[in-house]
Amino acid sequence: MQVKDSRVLLQDQERILRRAIEHLGLGDDVYEALRHPERVIQVKIPVRMSDGRVKVFIGWRSQHNSALGPYKGGIRFHPAVTMEEVEALSMMMTWKNALADLPYGGGKGGVRVDPHALSPSELEQLSRGYIRMLYKYIGPDTDIPAPDVYTNPQIMAWMFDEYYRITGENQFAMITGKPKQLGGLEARIIATGFGTAVAAREVAKKLWGGLEGKTVAVQGYGNAGYYAAKFLHEMGAIIVAVSDSRGGIYSSKGLNPDEVKKVKNMKGSVIFYEKAEKRITNEELLELDVDILVPAAIEDVITSENMERIKARMIVEAANGPVTPEADVYLSTKKGVVIVPDILANAGGVIMSHIEWMNNRIGGYISEEEAKRRLEEKMSHNTRRVWDFWHSEMDPSKHTMRDAAYALAVKKVVEAMRLRGQL
Repeated sequence: MQVKDSRVLLQDQERILRRAIEHLGLGDDVYEALRHPERVIQVKIPVRMSDGRVKVFIGWRSQHNSALGPYKGGIRFHPAVTMEEVEALSMMMTWKNALADLPYGGGKGGVRVDPHALSPSELEQLSRGYIRMLYKYIGPDTDIPAPDVYTNPQIMAWMFDEYYRITGENQFAMITGKPKQLGGLEARIIATGFGTAVAAREVAKKLWGGLEGKTVAVQGYGNAGYYAAKFLHEMGAIIVAVSDSRGGIYSSKGLNPDEVKKVKNMKGSVIFYEKAEKRITNEELLELDVDILVPAAIEDVITSENMERIKARMIVEAANGPVTPEADVYLSTKKGVVIVPDILANAGGVIMSHIEWMNNRIGGYISEEEAKRRLEEKMSHNTRRVWDFWHSEMDPSKHTMRDAAYALAVKKVVEAMRLRGQL
């Protein structure tokens, strides 16, 4: 599968924003005020490599909107990162945070690098260098980073420590997704996948009365995909197919997510799981006749090219932007597929980050069980609220669930901007 051109990702976000603006009856001036980030910072980070060379890496931080509070969003280390990508993702974070009723604006960061090609020492230099270049623009009341693609709690720990070394402030709330020993929450690792499963469960109640016995296919078996499969399985659904970058597996009788994960950890891919009935491609997985499809890998996997072959009755977006705007409208209004949009379905990570941030701010303690309970409560409430708005304020035959989610989020941001005198 090819990664979407980041310029197209940004254009898609602008088109979705335009639909929300039109539904809310707002003007072009509001659209123009919201389509651009408030600030984009480009940095260069020199790293002394193990062979003595100094290599320079380029990174960015996009701060899209701060009307509701400090910017909030992850940092990704990936060889395909671009400025347009972080701009688009920071815009998505604005809507995701607003929809979840979090006191945050939207931010996103990234460094163009293959982290797997770096030694631990080189990776630490890169992580600390990123903070050295940006420390003036981040902080617990300004911009709070978190893990994203190919970043993890250890990288967050290095970044936190570099911020402390420069500022002299032990501000644990300046970054989330940290190790537990530094004020983080172990529940953060399950948050995105668990939140996705909760959103699917709430919509399944509306459609079918529940999840019990419903068939599920999950594309992508990283953190989000695995935990989505695990919790959907525990909620009574039947996981019939999963996949990763090397391919997928199918079993009509159902797969055990934990067993599949063990095989992936040992052998590098789900395709080596021997109890599956057959191997399938990622493209075949997307077109399976299942009740629920969970795209949890990359963006732009359901497009105008394959949308007519999609058979799932519900799509729950654990990944960012897996369904293009054209496919979203077609599947929702022409085929009656319910698509739970990314800004709702995969908000579990940032909701758990908010719980961590609040805990750090007060110097408090919270159990993992309580953190998970709060996440479930928030995801359940948000999903029901979007569903109810979609059916009471819109025509589901003409508008998508994404339209409802974006309308709610954009309206909240616009109202905050007007109250502050920014519009």
